[in-house]
Amino acid sequence: MPEFFHVLPPRQALQILLDRLCPLGEAEQTPTVQALGRVTAAAIMAREDLPAFPRSTVDGYSLRAADTFGATEGLPAYFAVRGEVPMGQAAQISVSHDEAALAHTGGVLAHGADAVVMLEHTHQANATTLEVARPVAPGENVVQPGEDVRTGEEVLPAGHCLRAQDLGGLMALGITEVSVARRPRVAILSLGDEIVPPEVQPGPGQVRDINSYTLAAQVQQAGGIPLLLGIAADNFDQQLQAARQGLAQADMLIISAGSSVSVRDVTAQVIENLGAPGVLVHGLALRPGKPAIVGLAGGKPVLGLPGNPVSAMIVFSLLARPLIYHLCGCRCPPEPPSVLARLSQNIPSAAGREDYAPVLLKRDNGRQIAHPVFGKSSLIFTLMRADGLVMVPLDRGGLYSGEEVTVQLFQP
Repeated sequence: MPEFFHVLPPRQALQILLDRLCPLGEAEQTPTVQALGRVTAAAIMAREDLPAFPRSTVDGYSLRAADTFGATEGLPAYFAVRGEVPMGQAAQISVSHDEAALAHTGGVLAHGADAVVMLEHTHQANATTLEVARPVAPGENVVQPGEDVRTGEEVLPAGHCLRAQDLGGLMALGITEVSVARRPRVAILSLGDEIVPPEVQPGPGQVRDINSYTLAAQVQQAGGIPLLLGIAADNFDQQLQAARQGLAQADMLIISAGSSVSVRDVTAQVIENLGAPGVLVHGLALRPGKPAIVGLAGGKPVLGLPGNPVSAMIVFSLLARPLIYHLCGCRCPPEPPSVLARLSQNIPSAAGREDYAPVLLKRDNGRQIAHPVFGKSSLIFTLMRADGLVMVPLDRGGLYSGEEVTVQLFQP
């Protein structure tokens, strides 16, 4: 039986493919309100200054800062109150020497004013006279026009994955539509005589298809569009035909199962027959997920993932997720959320491979504790009972109880 002699670390295997793979380079317009998680196809420039006018950052009085110099609690400066600048309206009043106007947070300053004194540093001597007990500097408590962004300034570069705050900033500039990279279509094919659809009652020796649906969910999380191809039996011609059809209608193909050393598994042969250059890497320095395959056919990436659900999901996160962002032209793919925690017990490993162990997070006296969830890679509930993964580096023979580790959290 053949064995893997030239396994590569996951990052190295991924880079071999990325070096040969160009982004799709296709753009589409989408409403900004629906663009969360999409990747910008072109740089976005500001069409106007933001803010467009001097705005107060506090409730108080707008005035000339120089008139407050030397003011103290014991010897306040006195101002004549000229009125109020209402919220949402342009200023209709002006202030000059020793004059002030009521200002509101986010509102416009009176004409002639260059600062705002906070309300709590003032006292109303009478209906028309204000005492100011503290000096302010020019520009204090004021956001100047263009201080946030200026007309013509690059707001976001091309290849940027849009976040919630980005959408808010674009809306502030009146940018209600944005050019984004087309979402990659990812075909998913499951293999095996023993695999049946979820709605079918499995017979002896059969199991329901898990990977098609977990992988489809992961594709959606990464910004792709999953195309479920169904299940192909353990027949080379049938598998090759299904793979060809899937690759023809997608930008990327994932084949689940058939990547181990079993003589019944012919995924590598299928990939070799899809187009040049074929298989680039067969075998990763990884557990679980060692038998994964990295390939390229006709300019499209093809991944062969192990059939075990835990292995398939982990290999997807290491290879397929960054591939989808790369196809979108994303310069800096967002990292999955993570937290620091203390291990509750040892995690054994072997030097020379990356190990990924599911963990359950619990708090103990205000500290985050990571409890390993040990189980075989064929058991999906191993991951369902966990909150995230802990990685044991290549050069470590394991992690020790009490050690601080980074937990890569599963995304909802």
